[in-house]
Amino acid sequence: MTRPPTAAQRRVIDAADPVTGRLRGTEYQLAALVKRGLAFRHPRPPHDHFLTPTGHRVREEPQHTETQASADSAPASGTAGVFAARVGGEEEIPAAGPARTREVHSAWQGLLELRRMTNTDGAMDRPCGWERTHLVQAAALALEAAGHRPADGGGVGVGGGYRVRATPQPEAVAVREPDGDALRACAATLEKAGWQVGEHTEPRTGARYLLASPRRT
Repeated sequence: MTRPPTAAQRRVIDAADPVTGRLRGTEYQLAALVKRGLAFRHPRPPHDHFLTPTGHRVREEPQHTETQASADSAPASGTAGVFAARVGGEEEIPAAGPARTREVHSAWQGLLELRRMTNTDGAMDRPCGWERTHLVQAAALALEAAGHRPADGGGVGVGGGYRVRATPQPEAVAVREPDGDALRACAATLEKAGWQVGEHTEPRTGARYLLASPRRT
């Protein structure tokens, strides 16, 4: 892509489903996004259009330009009303309750549908391309959707609850939870959701944590 999308194209991108990337627009707009590598047309009926990883990055650019400096240790739970799963330790915590439960359930069902639509074999028990480019959010969504409790704000080890963080490894996230039973429950949930999970020990503190990577087969 050599130039930014037009204002009309940008509105279509911004209105995409935040989890699945499903697009709505005129045939001309959607075809233009496909031509520029920002979207793809699914080969199976109803032939919906979805954002490509490049399209997702374009959609997220406004959040990154102004808030990158303040997003060091704990990602925000969401911006401008866009859904984001709880990664644990956020300063701004979305209100709990039935509305949040419905929102999380809907996001998880949308992600399963995205797996079905974008995995070449239609598999729903294995992470898809979107999850591989949004590792922290994908793992956190699996945990929150399964009912695990995310950590409240504060430093690591302050209170209970899971915390999902990026790691230097290209396709792995770290999951920390001070309660051993809860940590093993998180491991079981991620394995069921299609992740490869290993339990490790911090050399300096002796604390146990998980390394999780999306399973490929």
